[in-house]
Amino acid sequence: MFYKILVFLLIFAISSTASSKPCVLKSFNTGLVCVCNSTYCDTLNFKLPVKIGDALIISSSKSGLRFHESHAKFNESINRIPHGPFHYGNGNSDTSSRYLNKIIKVVKKFEGIEEPLDNYVNIMVNRSNKFQKVIGFGGAFTGSVSYNLKQLPKEVQEHIYQGYYSKEIGIAYNMMRLSIGGCDFDLSPWAYNEEPVHDIFLRNFTKLDDRDIEKIHQINELKKITKNHDFKVFGAAWSPPKWMKSNNDYTGFSVLRDEYYQTWADYHVKYLELMAKNGLPFWAISTGNEPLNGLIFPRMVPFMSLGWHPMLQGIWIADNLGPAMKKSEATKDIKILAGDDQRFTIPTWLMLMDKARKNVSDFIDGIAVHWYADRIASTEFLDMTADMYPKKFIISTEACSGFDRTESNKIDFGTWHKLEDLVLDVIEDFNHFVTGWVDWNLVLDEFGGPNYINNFVDAAIIAAGSEIYKQPTFYGMGHFSRFIPEGSVRIRAKSSSKFVKTVGFLRPDGYTVIILYNLADISIIAKISDKSIGSLRLEIPSKSLHSIIYKS
Repeated sequence: MFYKILVFLLIFAISSTASSKPCVLKSFNTGLVCVCNSTYCDTLNFKLPVKIGDALIISSSKSGLRFHESHAKFNESINRIPHGPFHYGNGNSDTSSRYLNKIIKVVKKFEGIEEPLDNYVNIMVNRSNKFQKVIGFGGAFTGSVSYNLKQLPKEVQEHIYQGYYSKEIGIAYNMMRLSIGGCDFDLSPWAYNEEPVHDIFLRNFTKLDDRDIEKIHQINELKKITKNHDFKVFGAAWSPPKWMKSNNDYTGFSVLRDEYYQTWADYHVKYLELMAKNGLPFWAISTGNEPLNGLIFPRMVPFMSLGWHPMLQGIWIADNLGPAMKKSEATKDIKILAGDDQRFTIPTWLMLMDKARKNVSDFIDGIAVHWYADRIASTEFLDMTADMYPKKFIISTEACSGFDRTESNKIDFGTWHKLEDLVLDVIEDFNHFVTGWVDWNLVLDEFGGPNYINNFVDAAIIAAGSEIYKQPTFYGMGHFSRFIPEGSVRIRAKSSSKFVKTVGFLRPDGYTVIILYNLADISIIAKISDKSIGSLRLEIPSKSLHSIIYKS
């Protein structure tokens, strides 16, 4: 029944480590969430395998598994992962295999391919074939996040901090995105030095706004609670103060007025200097959030924006922003990320910036992309960019579900398809040279806000009164962020089936991590082959995600 609480302490034949706390599930007609309150919240704690050939498997499923722990050995019999407390799909492996074979044959016939496939899905791992290094994973600490945290009991705030950023019991985020001034997820639009107008020296920009002071206080509390002090903070500006813009407004069609090119660069430097002075130094900034919003999509985007043509932005970076940041002791080592817009904008955006100023690449360290157009933008955009700009890393800096304005329900509690969308995008991105993946708001309310334009979207954690709901997407992110630390290197991992998506990594400590997602509505037997130690066979349930960590 809708809103009826169903508590399941997940106890299966394959036992979990005693120091982990299981999820308390709550059922909605749209799916399952994990509930945390002042006295209880689930955690993830585990021990890595010690012997070569031993494997740790962490699993989540549509049927209700959340970070379920099991263990297996290479070169032994099939290891079956349980479905979970709720049953979806066919659990009988023999029946599943027959159905799978039929599905595969239908797909093959449709594609004009006649040769049959084995009942097993083969995952071939080649650890000697190495690609890009991983930077990390994280989420955004917006004004809405700051506001929502303040509404929750202190103990629940701590659960959120631990859940996201603890390396011991959480999902070990190591990145955090902030807005420079206001963004669409604030209670009102704002910028520094709104007055006096036409002030090229920014004389009123001498201290941080109270909203940023509050964020710093909360982030310091997060560091204290999680004992995590080394995550990477990076930022982006949505809009300058109105007087710097052609339309004298925070939104709508706009460009930066010519006379304020240097002032807008100095604005960034002042912000970064003040943040460092107040104990929150930055790792990177981007050249501006989604610059096409204010140029091509102003009617579709009713929130803060600044339009840029890439050639004009290239001039601003090379002549103003880059040199200004190199002159300041506080900002000279901060990285600059170009783009910060949809995947389809690159590499053309970079090429046009280069055309305007040949030295612009000297100031650019990385390329930021968002996920909102990924369904229509081929991965070729990523491949071309990696090929043309091999010394610049690519990082995904914003993603969320519920952004489609045609959707009536921005928050679907427990819906599994949003996890599936997220997981498939992360796997796809990393298989095409992306180095990091950062989610949007860390926590929103039950409506997907609040914000000043009712631009509601979903989040991995939802604040619900004095409780929080961990959505499936929280666990989807955790399957990557907890097991793939900074410095890991992507390795070759190839699936023989469209129904099982995979990506592999070699960690700095020598462990291998393979991520598997079963798209099918039935159980599948996956055979993971690593020529150095043999093969691992797993029966994985329908609609399930697995992180497999082994010593080799």
